[in-house]
Amino acid sequence: MWRGVFPLLRRRSFSTTPEIPTLYSFLQPTIFALKKTPPSTTNPATTTNRQTPKILTQDHITNLESTLHKSLITNNTNEAWASFKSLTSNSAFPSKSLTNSLITHLSSLNDTINLKRAFASIVYVIEKNPKSLDFETVQLFLGSMVRANTAAPAFALIKCMFKNRFFMPFRLWGDILIEISRKNDKVIAFLKVFEESCRIAIDEKLDFMKPDMDACNVALEGCCCELESVSEAEKVIETMSVLGIKPDELSFGFLAYLYALKGFQDKIIELNGLMSGFGFSNKRLFFSYLIRGYVKSGSFEAVSETILRSLREQGGLDMNFSEETYCQVVKGFMKDGGIKGLANLIIEAQKLESATIAADKSTGFGIISACVNLRLSDKAHSIVDEMDAQGGSVGLGVFLPILKAYCKEYRTAEATQLVMDISNKGLQLDEGSYDALIEASMTSQDFQSAFTLFRDMREGIAELKGSYLTIMTGLMEKQRPELMAAFLDEIVEDPRVEVKTHDWNSIIHAFCKAGRLEDAKRTFRRMTFLQFEPNDQTYLSLINGYVTAEKYFGVLMLWNEVKRKVSLDKEKGIKFDQSLVDAFLYAMVKGGFFDAVMQVVEKSQEMKIFVDKWRYKQAFMESHKKLKVSKLRKRNFRKMEALIAFKNWVGLNA
Repeated sequence: MWRGVFPLLRRRSFSTTPEIPTLYSFLQPTIFALKKTPPSTTNPATTTNRQTPKILTQDHITNLESTLHKSLITNNTNEAWASFKSLTSNSAFPSKSLTNSLITHLSSLNDTINLKRAFASIVYVIEKNPKSLDFETVQLFLGSMVRANTAAPAFALIKCMFKNRFFMPFRLWGDILIEISRKNDKVIAFLKVFEESCRIAIDEKLDFMKPDMDACNVALEGCCCELESVSEAEKVIETMSVLGIKPDELSFGFLAYLYALKGFQDKIIELNGLMSGFGFSNKRLFFSYLIRGYVKSGSFEAVSETILRSLREQGGLDMNFSEETYCQVVKGFMKDGGIKGLANLIIEAQKLESATIAADKSTGFGIISACVNLRLSDKAHSIVDEMDAQGGSVGLGVFLPILKAYCKEYRTAEATQLVMDISNKGLQLDEGSYDALIEASMTSQDFQSAFTLFRDMREGIAELKGSYLTIMTGLMEKQRPELMAAFLDEIVEDPRVEVKTHDWNSIIHAFCKAGRLEDAKRTFRRMTFLQFEPNDQTYLSLINGYVTAEKYFGVLMLWNEVKRKVSLDKEKGIKFDQSLVDAFLYAMVKGGFFDAVMQVVEKSQEMKIFVDKWRYKQAFMESHKKLKVSKLRKRNFRKMEALIAFKNWVGLNA
C-alpha cells in the first residue's frame, strides 16, 4: 500500500554466491584443516603410495557411536570429539540425536578450542548432511557466540547456511545476530546478511525468511549512521516496501538523521508529512535524530530551530528529549564556542514553554544538565551569565542541574549562595531540593549553610519536618548542642516544625554528656519558660550531669520538683520508674541527703518499684564509710534519724 510513498528505485541486485570468510582461518590451530595441494613436481609414486581412507564396517560405526554416546554422558569431551572425527573422516555420520548432542555439548563449554570444534562441526554438517541438524542446535551455538562476544563465526555460519540452502526461519536467528552485531560494532556486516535474507525471502518466496521490524531498523541504522548513504538507505526502504513491512518511528528517525546530515530540507519536510500520514503523533525520535544530524553537520541554527519547532508543535510542552540528545547539542555548540547560541536558545525556548511545564522537563534544564554531566560546570555558569547579560529571564530549570552538581560535590557554600540568587529572582525551589542541599551541608559540617538554607526554606515551603530532623540529628551526631539550642530557639514558635519535649531533651543530654552543666541548666530553664513539660528523660540527663560534676545538691533540688509531679496514676504526672528511682537514690546517697533518700524509698515502695539495696550500700561505703551517728546526734537530730533509717534499710548495723 505504501510502496508509492518513497521513490521506486531499481531493486538491488543480490549476489547468489556471497563471499564467505575462509572457514579455516577461524579454526587455527588446525581443526578440520584443509590439506594443501602437493606441488606439481611431486613424484607420482608418492601419490600412488598415499594411504587411502579406511572403510568402516557397520560394527565399527556402531562401536564409535556407542563410544560417542558414553563420552557425552560422562562429559569426556576429547573422546567424544575423537569418535566424531573418526566417523566423519570416513564419510560416516553419527545419528541425528548424537550429532546435535555433540554440537550442543561443545557449544556449552566456554573454552575457545571447544567453541572452534562446535563451529567446525556445525559447518561440516550443514555442508555434508544438513538434514541431521536441528534449528535449536544452531540457536544454541549462536547463543554461545553471544556469550563469547565473538562475531566472525556467527556471520560465517549464517552465510554458510545461505550458501548451502539451509533456510532457517529469520525469527530463530535474527535477534541473536542483531545482539552480536551491536556488541561488536558489526552493523555493516549485518546489513549484508539482511540483504541476502531479503533476497531469499523474495526470490524463493519463503515468507519465514523475511526480516522483522527490528532487523529492518538495524539495517537502516547501518545505512544512515554508518555508511551515511542515501541510496543505500532508500534501497532498504524499497525492500521493506516489497516485503510489506511498514516503517515505524525509529525508521523515520534514522532517515531524518541522514537527511539532516546531508541538508536535504525538502526530504525532511516530506518525511514529516509522511509520519502524520502513517498516524505517528509522537515525533520525539524524529526530532531527536534531526537534531543529531544537524549537530554532526555543524548546522547549529538548524539545531536551535528544530528544538523550538518541537516546542511549537507540542503546544509549549516538552518533547522529552534524552540526556544523550542534549549532550550532543552541547558538545556541538561548544566546539564552535557557542555559549551565546545556547543562552539564546534557552531564552527563546522559555518564551514558548508552557507555564505548567516542570522545571526538570524544560529545555534549559536539559542543556545545563548536559553541561554538568559533561563536566563543563564552568560553561554552565557562563551560559547563565550570558542569559543575564542578554536580559533574558533565567528559569528555575536552568539552576537545578548546577545545584545538584554542587550538592553531589558538597560545594555547599556555593550552593547556598546560588539559592539566595534564585530566591532574589522570585523563583521557588521545591522541598526535595532544599532537603538534599541541607543534608549535603550537614554531611560536610557546613552548619551555617544548613541554617541559611532552612531560613530560606521557611519563606515558601509548607513542610519543614524532614530538614528540621536532618539538622537536629546531624548536630547531635557532631556533638554541637550549643548550635542545637540556638537553632531550636529560632524555630520553636513555627507551627510547621512541632517542637516537643524530646527535642529539648536531646540538647540537655548533649550538654550534660559534654560536661557543660550550666548550659544544660540554662536550656532546662528555657524549656520550662516556654511551657514544655520536662519528663523522666529530662531529669535523668540532668541527674547524670550533676553526678558527673559531683554537684549533688542540684539533684536534691530536682527531687523536690519531681516528687510533686509523681502520681500513682501512670497516665498522669511524670513517669517514675526504676531508672529514675535508681538515679535519684545513687546521687543522693553519694551526696549524703539521707532524708531525701528515704523519701525516694518510700515513694518507690508505694508504687511497688523494685530497688536493689546492694548498690546503695556500696555507694554509702565508698563515700561515707567514716560517718558516725554519734557525730550527727550532736549536730542535727533529724539527719541522724534519716541516716539510721537508711542504714537499717540497706542492712548496715546502725
